[in-house]
Amino acid sequence: GPLFPAHPLCATQRRSAATTADSNAKVAVLGASGGIGQPLSLLLKNSPLVSNLSLYDIAHTPGVAADLSHIETRANVKGFIGSEQLPDCLKGCEVVVIPAGVPRKPGMTRDDLFNTNATIVANLTTACAKHCPEAMICIIANPVNSTIPITSEIFKKHGVYNPNRIFGVTTLDIVRANTFVAELKGLDPARVNVPVIGGHAGKTIIPLISQCTPKVEFPQDQLETLTGRIQEAGTEVVKAKAGAGSATLSMAYAGARFVFSVLDAMNGKEGVIECSFVRSEETECPYFSTPLLLGKNGIEKNLGLGKISPYEEKMIAEAMAELKASIKKGEEFAKSMK
Repeated sequence: GPLFPAHPLCATQRRSAATTADSNAKVAVLGASGGIGQPLSLLLKNSPLVSNLSLYDIAHTPGVAADLSHIETRANVKGFIGSEQLPDCLKGCEVVVIPAGVPRKPGMTRDDLFNTNATIVANLTTACAKHCPEAMICIIANPVNSTIPITSEIFKKHGVYNPNRIFGVTTLDIVRANTFVAELKGLDPARVNVPVIGGHAGKTIIPLISQCTPKVEFPQDQLETLTGRIQEAGTEVVKAKAGAGSATLSMAYAGARFVFSVLDAMNGKEGVIECSFVRSEETECPYFSTPLLLGKNGIEKNLGLGKISPYEEKMIAEAMAELKASIKKGEEFAKSMK
């Protein structure tokens, strides 16, 4: 089949290749009471792939857990509140998703969140390194270009680092690219797949329209407008919400899509491919998002850049300095921590 098969349907419509019998995944959501955390937890509760759902936050989790626990699906839901309950939340977890942190307000870049979110991610991933070192770690908290290097350094510090199990969730960039291309071409977005590589902020977001399935073509001016819209789509939502936060519902959908792919692959489903921001040898950048073949142990194979157009090549070159600086900032933050 094609290198990038069309992405699965939404959680409520899909039926996994794995039967419920061989899928007993314990999943934790850290930051489960927040704008992304609540709808993400709802989508995970709705999935037959999840048998146990552990919800953690610094407030409101008992209520969120009680509410979700009444849904007629098999996932057993437990709420944990405050750092003293975090170890119990994480014990035995196979997948940990981290949407915790503060969102952007109008006029903010993702990097403006660094000081607050870097500390939150460092603390949460320290607990993961101690209590579920083998788990797949899926980081949603921005700036992803820095929070992934932070997570890696924390895991190294504890001697449990495995680069095949630490993922920066960039899936929303792919979801947006699929949606915008489908709108422009009158296609069903569920059948469109655009790989998006690089990072997860502004011009580091590089949609590979030339590799879209089905094949699509745009005049250069339209291609540049489309690319710019994909890169700034997060800001579009921040502006539309006018101070009431950033993308939460679409991010929850994208986060769930990524987790379901990870779980499907862990259950032995073949050919599961997702883009994600990970430790990488594909470019001169130590972390880079490319399509990844997922397997039982996380990344099975990095599929790399594939064949790229001169325009895409130029975008990669122009993204390097910003990407490297964000990575270095994250690494230095983690190394400076006590």
